[in-house]
Parts: sequence; structure tokens; C-alpha cells
Amino acid sequence: MNLSIIGRHLEVTPAIREYVMNKMARVSRHFDNVIDTQVILSIERLKHTAEVTMRVRGKDIHCEANDENLYAAIDLLADKIDRQVIKYKSKTQNHAHEPIKRQEIPAVE
Repeated sequence: MNLSIIGRHLEVTPAIREYVMNKMARVSRHFDNVIDTQVILSIERLKHTAEVTMRVRGKDIHCEANDENLYAAIDLLADKIDRQVIKYKSKTQNHAHEPIKRQEIPAVE
């Protein structure tokens, strides 16, 4: 999984980078088919925002979380993306193994 971390109006320190990497590693525990992950951290006046765009096969999953603390926003973001990845994984698994239902056509005499 390729992980890129971008900071808007802030410098991404090694501590923040390590924290984000640990939180995003939790997602790979559930789902291995992640192609690319881009995390954008931004700070405005009293609003710290963390966004993630995760590319999986056939779909891009996007989440955003806001909080007064950057680390809390990253925690919220990790929870949201984790739920969405589990939902996506269950959908792909359920549809892949569902048998094809054939509709019977009544015979015309």
C-alpha cells in the first residue's frame, strides 16, 4: 500500500507521520487490496481536518473528519475509513458468491 501524507498550512512532523501510518495500518488488517492511500491534514483557525482518499480495485473511498485537535481528527478518520472498508469488503464478497437466479418462462401451448 502506497501512503502519502500531505499537510496544508502545517508541517508534517515525524510524530504525526508515524501516528497516521499506525492508524492506516489498521485498515490493511481488514483489507489487503488497497492500491493507494492519500491523507491530507489541514489546519484552519479552530478546525483541524483530516481527509483520506483510498483507492481500491474499482472504487475510490473518501472520508473526512473534523475536530479541535489534529490527533482526535485522525482517530475519527481512522474509525470512519475502517467502517467503509469493511462495508466495501462485505459487499464485494457477498456479490461474488451469490448464485445466478434464473427466471422460469412458462411454456406456451
